[in-house]
Amino acid sequence: MLTSGEAVFDNYVAEIRLDEKPVHLALWDTAGQEEYERLRPMSYSKSHVILIAFAIDTPDSLENVTTKWIEEVRSICGPTIPVILVGCKVDLRPENEPQDPGVPSKWVTREQGERVAQEIGARAYKECSALRISGVDEVFEVATRVSMLMRDGVPAHGPVHDASKHHRRRSSGKVSSDQDEGKGWGCCVVC
Repeated sequence: MLTSGEAVFDNYVAEIRLDEKPVHLALWDTAGQEEYERLRPMSYSKSHVILIAFAIDTPDSLENVTTKWIEEVRSICGPTIPVILVGCKVDLRPENEPQDPGVPSKWVTREQGERVAQEIGARAYKECSALRISGVDEVFEVATRVSMLMRDGVPAHGPVHDASKHHRRRSSGKVSSDQDEGKGWGCCVVC
């Protein structure tokens, strides 16, 4: 879908290997701007999991997770759609910078991200850096596993402690793609 020469949604198809099996992912990266609010819900309709992303170097973007994004997702998708909270640009957060308690931080800490993930009922919290290509595979692996757990009837809320072990037990070790049935794993990325 295009508007005024700008993409409203970016769509990607990716194949990953999970437990030695190919899994096809269909990803919709939605536009976060206000002018696209009425169009964004169309990308949610066939999603099996929602990734809500925020920028580590922009604390306001984490606040938007609780004041805007989770409310939009829950109102459109309902309470059963699993959500993964993703902190992006982790490479910008200094490793050992002392924090002055009286001054607001320029960066979101891992603890803050984990706290918000728990608050919104996310299945997992992950951090990644596209620049360093760090943590990106883990984001898509956990999203795929959560989607597969939902397919197997595991509730959407609560953290995934060991999705790999749990999924193997529920599905006898077989990991497959719905691609054979004309479906794919739908994943919507909200930023």
